[in-house]
Amino acid sequence: MKALAVVFSALFLFSCQSAYYSTMEQFGVEKRDILVDNVEDAKESQEDAQQQFSSALDQFIQLTNYDGGELQDVYENLKDQFEASQDSAERVSDRIDKVETVADDLFEEWQEELKKYSSEKLRRDSQIKLKDTQRRYKSLLKAMRKAESTMAPVLSAMQDNVLYLKHNLNASAVSGLQGELDNIKKDINQLIKEMNSAIKQSNVFITSMKN
Repeated sequence: MKALAVVFSALFLFSCQSAYYSTMEQFGVEKRDILVDNVEDAKESQEDAQQQFSSALDQFIQLTNYDGGELQDVYENLKDQFEASQDSAERVSDRIDKVETVADDLFEEWQEELKKYSSEKLRRDSQIKLKDTQRRYKSLLKAMRKAESTMAPVLSAMQDNVLYLKHNLNASAVSGLQGELDNIKKDINQLIKEMNSAIKQSNVFITSMKN
């Protein structure tokens, strides 16, 4: 029964995606255009994530510099930053998934349509362009997934600190978290570095698809 439900779910999603493509094509928007838009959306989500994780780091630095005041407020601010970072990470993953879905559909369609050429020269030229586009896309997707993977250790560390503060809301608890700062800072700097790489590759890919 569960396997059948998965099959029906996949068929439903496929039919929805096909209907979406058909509708967009009626307005002159092809899969190639949708892929470019999705890459741009993924790039923007990564830029937003960079800002959000940087804000979270700033909040953590403020926490470790705590020298008095209402600890509950400090905890709430850190918790808010953690939840916002979680949301940001989910958006990044969702956007990358959408890029992958459309790219797979585009390349499958492109490969099938190579069979329709009567001109061997044009077919060969299109096949070369397909392989080149696939190569650049694979490099882009690898960079995006690598950047995506850097978010998990940061979120894990942030969650640990939020939970620790929740159950140990006192000055000594804050002091105990100071040793975590260097690791979190290192992880966030690595996250920003990998996202910068993915963003640069996104720009190159977008430009190549528009030319």
